[in-house]
Amino acid sequence: MSERLLFLQVLRSHTKLMNELSLIDLFAGAGGMSLGFKRAGFSTVAAYDNWTPAVMTYRVNLGEEIFHKSISSYLEVDTPSVIVGGPPCQGFSSAGLRKDGDRRNSLIKEFSLLVARVKPTAFVFENVEGFLTASAGRFVLELLEPLIESGYQIHLRKINAANYGVPQHRKRVIAIGGLGWAPSFPEPTHSAYGAPGAHRIRSNSELLTPTVFDALSGLPPASPHENGLVTDHTIPSMNAEDIERSQLLLPGQSMRDLPKSMWHKSYERRAFRRVMDGTPSDRRGGAPAGIRRLRGDEPSKAITSGSQHEFLHPTENRPLTIRECAVLQTFPTDFIFAGSAVEKLQLIGNAVPPLLSEQIAKSLALDLRRADRFENEGGKLLSFVATHASGLSPALAQVVDLINERFGLVAHQPSFELEWV
Repeated sequence: MSERLLFLQVLRSHTKLMNELSLIDLFAGAGGMSLGFKRAGFSTVAAYDNWTPAVMTYRVNLGEEIFHKSISSYLEVDTPSVIVGGPPCQGFSSAGLRKDGDRRNSLIKEFSLLVARVKPTAFVFENVEGFLTASAGRFVLELLEPLIESGYQIHLRKINAANYGVPQHRKRVIAIGGLGWAPSFPEPTHSAYGAPGAHRIRSNSELLTPTVFDALSGLPPASPHENGLVTDHTIPSMNAEDIERSQLLLPGQSMRDLPKSMWHKSYERRAFRRVMDGTPSDRRGGAPAGIRRLRGDEPSKAITSGSQHEFLHPTENRPLTIRECAVLQTFPTDFIFAGSAVEKLQLIGNAVPPLLSEQIAKSLALDLRRADRFENEGGKLLSFVATHASGLSPALAQVVDLINERFGLVAHQPSFELEWV
């Protein structure tokens, strides 16, 4: 397609956007991404997932059409304003088993090829931080190369959801791209605390990230049985050993603070197995906590599908309820999750927090409504923020060098934000 035709296509799409902001959600899951975009004024015209609990959850809460089928780059869809998606990340998540050959990893390329073919005015991609270093950066290239070649200008940055008002330290990789124009990257709305390095990112506002107590304050007391007030707010059963562990742990303490005789067997096997550069080994996750009592006066640790087995309530000797996990993910208290308890926790742990999605959507909506955003400058990588730490692991440094060489960027300390030259 010539540059002139591409520019005319973008202008036609922009005219439509003035009346409607439309969205296609790929790998929709529980609908966290769609919910946030809906709050920002977008209309979801289609959503896709092939897991029955996700389909049921999405339909009952969002009332949108969702097709129970697999995603591929050959999917036939109408051109929307925005395509969003967070391809399944378990193949390279530090919270689980990391496998280069995991077929789910190929969905990164399917996502980028589909966006490149459909050519929405913008796209948003979300994934775990392990996405950056998996297979020495191969998946980063699989995401960026087809999209930049198709004319997208892209920001790729690692962020902490706590800096956008989510009451948990949840590090994720976000890519935002505009077809022939430069999108903004949403500025942090909150200053985070309670985790190493959290102070490195400051918000222009005076807002502090909500605490666990702040987030859970609107819930009634949890009970052993459903009481009709709030669903999924029942206390999980505990064996005698776990009850004893919970009675000993103070806020902020974890399994390592208990006598070794009380450690879980799985924790004992994994506690000290790390490779030299700090990257989790292929057959275990990140450094395990085993079990941890959350601090009520700080944001939570990242909510995952295993959070109910890993986190204790700040003041009560019990695990978190399913509803408490959902609230820490910023789902509303009346949001209904389908499936078994295990499936509900997986839906919650894998979701994009709706509040984070909303902040991204609000920024993108402002961009889409500004005609001067459409410069038709072709595709390029606008920025790449790999970390906000003061140093890079060898694995991450290798990826930074790869992106620098491939896209002609120059790194700047201390945030390692890479800018186009």
